[in-house]
Amino acid sequence: MKKNLLKFYVLTFVLFSDFVIFAQGPGNDSEDGDLEGGDDLPAAPINTKLIWLAIVGVLFVLYTYRKSRKVA
Repeated sequence: MKKNLLKFYVLTFVLFSDFVIFAQGPGNDSEDGDLEGGDDLPAAPINTKLIWLAIVGVLFVLYTYRKSRKVA
């Protein structure tokens, strides 16, 4: 019963942390009511390390596959 209660608490925390993570701080809105800000902000470079992430993902899959074959 304790493990189920712990899982429930963790699930509740994860679901409700969404409100805190995406909360807007004071002063984020502009004069026209746009909360996203202007175009003067630099764009976030999303794909700079995407190849490395894919390589690490493939290596992790190979590692777990080989590990599961050794156990069975």
